[in-house]
Amino acid sequence: MSAPDRAGFDPATVPISPAATVMLIRDVPGSGIPGSANIEVFMLRRTANAAFGAGMYVFPGGRVDGVDHADDIAPYCLGLDDVDASSQLGIDTGGLAYWVAAIRECFEEAGVLIAARRDGTPLALNNDDRHAVHAGELSLAELCSRDDLVLDLSGTHYVAHWITPIGQPRRFDTRFFVCEMPDGQEPLHDDKETVDSLWVRPAEALRMEAERELMMMPPTIANLEFLAPHATAHDALMAGAAVGEPMCVLPKVRFDGEGRIVGLAMPGDPDYSDV
Repeated sequence: MSAPDRAGFDPATVPISPAATVMLIRDVPGSGIPGSANIEVFMLRRTANAAFGAGMYVFPGGRVDGVDHADDIAPYCLGLDDVDASSQLGIDTGGLAYWVAAIRECFEEAGVLIAARRDGTPLALNNDDRHAVHAGELSLAELCSRDDLVLDLSGTHYVAHWITPIGQPRRFDTRFFVCEMPDGQEPLHDDKETVDSLWVRPAEALRMEAERELMMMPPTIANLEFLAPHATAHDALMAGAAVGEPMCVLPKVRFDGEGRIVGLAMPGDPDYSDV
């Protein structure tokens, strides 16, 4: 937001929306290079018309909606209940909705459903269901009931917590998760909110960002840095499971004398408390 746009803008009035994002990871097929990171993460490029993060490469994710809190989804969730989920997030109640939102957004944006059939038969997905969930015409609970599905949340680990800095016109309280890519599915951007996608090694994504080949926001970069040292998806998931309750990261916006944004102050920076 430029200085003229900020006239009359009161940052204290901007609501902070709960959000969830999931990093889908997989082992690189046919790799096995000793001592190197052999995992890839799935990333999407947001449309240039997006109200938030326009043109940025991100992980699948979005707002936690009211439907994610619905009691009727809980019977289809395995490995985690609201009490344990809320405890992990450090909130009183409603924690399960963040895991549900991460799964729903992953299905909407990437076409990947982190679910399984109760009877163990192969999962059958179609774009009609994906678009119906995105449009609010079909809830996850209805999809699970119709196709006898369960959402196994035990392999989806909470690894990071970021809040959009005050001063931005849109703010999110975002929880980041990591999960292994399910077998038998192939992710793809939706050509609406997201217009491109790729599988990429975390270290390669960081290189591309540093060389301005890909645009990313600080939370995305930080989570790639979390993934980069791990040689296998299993290693990354074990590291995710060991995180516990991550520190909440709230950057602060630095402005110049004319009110233009010139950078971010991060927790731990010498001037963080003064910004």
